[in-house]
Amino acid sequence: MSKVAPPSGFTRRWLWGPLSRMVAVIAAIIFAADQASKLWLLFVYDLPRQGNIDLLPFLELVTVWNRGISYGLLQQETDLGRWALAIFTVLAAIALWVWAVRSTSKFAGVSLALIIGGALGNGVDRFAYGAVYDFLHIHFGSFSWYVFNIADAAIVAGVAALLYDGWRGSPNKASKGGSKGRKAG
Repeated sequence: MSKVAPPSGFTRRWLWGPLSRMVAVIAAIIFAADQASKLWLLFVYDLPRQGNIDLLPFLELVTVWNRGISYGLLQQETDLGRWALAIFTVLAAIALWVWAVRSTSKFAGVSLALIIGGALGNGVDRFAYGAVYDFLHIHFGSFSWYVFNIADAAIVAGVAALLYDGWRGSPNKASKGGSKGRKAG
């Protein structure tokens, strides 16, 4: 019998890192919450048959099938376009996973986990239905925000957190940069 070689350092470094477990758990929670909410609204509550439901004066449950990406951009009506978008979603999630497992910042890890979980949640919809099921609609008077789901909210929160993290910078970089300035005198 031949023995299976243990994963090489290269494989471990690219696929598993110090934050991998945390990222996987958070992404799994987002994915599960997204899919559970969609499945319940579609198949248990049967929201498409029930029609729109007002939850609050500014929030309602609706049924929208989004064949594009966030905010309905890049609508894909052809099978080729839908499959390309679904495959891109999977590839993006893999790239984000590699980034997350190589990261040493817990803040960045959480941010990336939110995006990964959301991307995978919407990706399952693309593969299963050819479109993403969106159901939350926020509106104030004549103002109407786009219809979204839990995955979309997680993706937006993750991207916003990554932007904030990049804007605030690393404390180590700030302290190192401050000591390289001109000498007084």
